[in-house]
Amino acid sequence: MLRVIAGSARGVLLRMPPRAGTRPTAGRLREALFAMLTSAGADGSRVLDLYAGSGALGIEALSRWEGHATFLESDAKAAAVVRENLHRTKFTEQADVVIGRVGRWRATAGGPYTLVLADPPYDDDASWAAIEHTVTGALTPDAMIVVEHDARQTPPEMLAGRTCWRDRRQGAGAVAIYRSRAEEAA
Repeated sequence: MLRVIAGSARGVLLRMPPRAGTRPTAGRLREALFAMLTSAGADGSRVLDLYAGSGALGIEALSRWEGHATFLESDAKAAAVVRENLHRTKFTEQADVVIGRVGRWRATAGGPYTLVLADPPYDDDASWAAIEHTVTGALTPDAMIVVEHDARQTPPEMLAGRTCWRDRRQGAGAVAIYRSRAEEAA
């Protein structure tokens, strides 16, 4: 089980989906990620959590910013776990859970999004293109995109019109944070 690290739901235990392929974002990496987002002035008012799994990333964002989140998960059992975790954290009214595939599902409901959190399978090289396809046209101009990836992988320099601002490694995992060039200049 995972715990929510900070915010209004701090310490709440989250269930993990039953499927074997789910790899939760490590606590240290989540902590580093949200510290970077906070220091960069990220806007967590409209969050899109792709490859939601347990929903830990989106729930962490709700706990810290108390905005609204849409969770996209392709596995119905995992989506049920996300709903249960939202109930545990008392965020059911602030969230939508959608069953669909990243790359096929187009982000329109609930957009435009201010923050995208994506935790695709590490061995899926097509996930970068799938993420871009899903979010194109559904982001605010200053929206940030976060993609967790294998630390041995080099993320693309650009994603959905945003440049890679940070690529932080922690153990076997890493997070690439993309932001608009206007945000980087500011």
